[in-house]
Amino acid sequence: MKRFFLKSIPTLQYRCFQTFFFQKNPSTNMKYPLDKSDQEWRKELDPEQYRVLRNKGTELPGSGKYTNYFPEKGVFVCAACKELLYKADTKFESHCGWPAFYDNLPGKVKRIEDDSYGMRRTEVVCSNCGGHLGHVFKGEGYAVPTNERHCINSVSLDFHKEETNNK
Repeated sequence: MKRFFLKSIPTLQYRCFQTFFFQKNPSTNMKYPLDKSDQEWRKELDPEQYRVLRNKGTELPGSGKYTNYFPEKGVFVCAACKELLYKADTKFESHCGWPAFYDNLPGKVKRIEDDSYGMRRTEVVCSNCGGHLGHVFKGEGYAVPTNERHCINSVSLDFHKEETNNK
């Protein structure tokens, strides 16, 4: 039955099906300085944070608490491990439905090529714990110094008014 089902799907649909159900995201198997078990993450994160940060989910557009929040000073940190990620002055209005930043703090975000769901994108994860933050898009024409948009899930972030320590 399984063979008949797979052969009956046209090639393009099958490739999308295969990508969606069988492709592993490379960041899942990487090691990070902060290494916790799945059980530990489940205890520390609320269900939505766990879904996004650990299972590479995406929050609904426009639903995040930081989407329309534009502080002049401070720093956005990883909601899982509190690693400093983005300065407040790099956040900009992109009208995409998620918080957008044009640059991260040096060495705080790891970029990983992401071919999931039949698309070619660049995933960004916290370089300390590997938590999924979102994706980076280049060349969209925003008037920002880097010509990049880091499209980040609010649930992956916390905000601190003052940059108290720079790990």
